[in-house]
Amino acid sequence: MDMLAETSRTFLIPISRLVPGIKEAVASAYLCMRAIDEIEDHTDLPPEVKAKLLLGVSKLIQVPSREAELRTLFQPYQDTLCEVTVRLNDWVNLCPTSIAPRVIQSTAIMAEQMAEWVEREWKINTEEDLDYYTYCVAGAVGELLSDLWKWFDGTETDRVKAVAFGRGLQAVNIVRNRIEDSTRGVDFFPPHWGIEDMFAYTTRNLEMANEYIADIKPGPILDFCSIPLALAHGTLFALSNGESKLNREAVLQIVSRITGED
Repeated sequence: MDMLAETSRTFLIPISRLVPGIKEAVASAYLCMRAIDEIEDHTDLPPEVKAKLLLGVSKLIQVPSREAELRTLFQPYQDTLCEVTVRLNDWVNLCPTSIAPRVIQSTAIMAEQMAEWVEREWKINTEEDLDYYTYCVAGAVGELLSDLWKWFDGTETDRVKAVAFGRGLQAVNIVRNRIEDSTRGVDFFPPHWGIEDMFAYTTRNLEMANEYIADIKPGPILDFCSIPLALAHGTLFALSNGESKLNREAVLQIVSRITGED
């Protein structure tokens, strides 16, 4: 869990509250996705190197000699890549063996799609482009989580709403990080969209995400989904009121309300 603490405060708490089995599966999935996300977002790697690495991961993570092949792929960039990336094989090995193939499959597909977006220079021209991008990097994670829930205890969830769950969280990040993204020449807002258009898009998806978790019975899986969703709602509210992010006190209040812990 040390790497989780270093990479995401948002997901550290809900993952740490999961029970054994599903905890390792979700942690593995999160860290695998984070490993490739750090390649896509890396400020010191040129686009052609990002695409090469992402396509390499997509292929090599699926082969029996994965550990050695990934080490060779990453070696020339060892001093540049983040630790969470170079330890990708460790995160695969963290996953319970019976569900690991699904996590590997999702990581491979996402890495390939991220490479596509790198080559497209993240150009968003329409709402359909935005839907596709947010599906590739987040909506598909919602689908994976639904598969993990079913694997663990048979929990059934709506996959369309699962996509909206991931997409809504990603849309909040797009709004929050717009200025930072602009410094690297990227804007995920479709042309002619203002902030209110993106707020409306985000709200629609978060409302579907509310419906997604409403179908989940009380327990650790519901807690896991509820925390980041509540933080997303809180962040969107803060952004709509001119704040740059959700402050720490508000974060703690939201987590306390959901967990019942002070």
